[in-house]
Amino acid sequence: MDHNSAQTSAQKPATSTRANEQSRKPHILNLPLQDTHVDRAPHSYERWLVAKLMRMAGSPPIRFRLWNDDVIEPHGQPARFTVHLADPKALYTLVTNPNLAFGDLYSAGRLSIEGDLPDLMEALYRAIHQARQKWPRWLEALWRNHAPRSTSLSDARDNIHHHYDLGNDFYQLWLDSAEMQYTCAYYERPELSLEQAQLAKLEHVCRKLRLRPGMTVVEAGCGWGGLARYMARNYGVKVHAYNISREQVSYARKQARKQGLEKLIDYIEDDYRNIQGQYDAFVSIGMLEHVGKENYFGLSELIKRSLKPTGMALIHSIGRNRPMLMNAWIEKRIFPGAYPPSIGEFMTLCEHGDFSVLDVENLRLHYARTLSAWMDRFNAAEGAVSEMYDEHFTRAWRMYLAGSIAAFQAGSLQLFQVVFTHGNNNHLPATRQDLYNFPAAPENF
Repeated sequence: MDHNSAQTSAQKPATSTRANEQSRKPHILNLPLQDTHVDRAPHSYERWLVAKLMRMAGSPPIRFRLWNDDVIEPHGQPARFTVHLADPKALYTLVTNPNLAFGDLYSAGRLSIEGDLPDLMEALYRAIHQARQKWPRWLEALWRNHAPRSTSLSDARDNIHHHYDLGNDFYQLWLDSAEMQYTCAYYERPELSLEQAQLAKLEHVCRKLRLRPGMTVVEAGCGWGGLARYMARNYGVKVHAYNISREQVSYARKQARKQGLEKLIDYIEDDYRNIQGQYDAFVSIGMLEHVGKENYFGLSELIKRSLKPTGMALIHSIGRNRPMLMNAWIEKRIFPGAYPPSIGEFMTLCEHGDFSVLDVENLRLHYARTLSAWMDRFNAAEGAVSEMYDEHFTRAWRMYLAGSIAAFQAGSLQLFQVVFTHGNNNHLPATRQDLYNFPAAPENF
């Protein structure tokens, strides 16, 4: 999702062998692909379970095809999608906790889909959002999501290893070729390519921070270093970019030297919590959702002491309209420790530091489009991904991308960019007109 985390652990070099790649692959699945053919008709209570499951899910337009090809149609409407269950145990697993089991069963090939996967997930999310308001307490408890795992200094490394230690060569298959941005792009115009939209995002961030030549910037979580290079190259600022990923820092430094920017950028291999000094700007793109609510006050105090009296801060993060736990499958299989904050929880960070909030922008639909572009490229590279890892992994990541598209389309997830400064800073622009004086996206790439 937004994943340029300062806590990102070391990435595998592109030259690593497949053996190394397999040994460093995070444990995503425990349900192997196998022959699950069952030569019997479903029992009457199994058909009842499917119908009950669909009612509890808000009666989405989904047809169920069971292991013997028996079909159960949705109630009161035509089916737009078909879910095929390969065996009876898949049904029982799904009913026990669909929040976790749907992704596991799909990844293991025991649940398959006829129809567009992101559209199906969006229909499910919209139906469940309405239905869960009437769920009995026992069902809410049974189908609950899990509290996020610890994001302490030591645990954060393990959490991030699970997702980020997949190798630069894997991400290069489907991220933009401009700056390898694993965060929401900014589709300023509908015809933009992914590369143009990602560069427009970087420009949009720089304008919001009102950067000028000679300023100093600290970045908490720099990924492969693209934002730091963009700020230095286009705005002539000095950047201190923090990241604990040795391989990412090595990659970023190499790119800075290649572009002649090493005198303007200091890529620091360290955790964001160890930031020192004062700066004209503080920026964090895609880290807050990995910080953990319990660490918000600490982050607020860090920003307060890091900003000069007239300094500006920008935090870009996945969020929600109200507090809610991350989906159980995403938290367990893809992003351990992740927690997208509600806008109210986000604001506690600003309130604690007595900051003035200057700008809040929601780029939700921009992220849905970014994810769609990623998924198109991921699907085009499906063979390479399966060769790099295996079919389990490929199906899991397809589900992750599709579910993420659906969550942003349905409004389950938001994307907040928040700009703030010290509460007593009076050196502020009168309007936001300067953000839009000329297009942020390059004409060509």
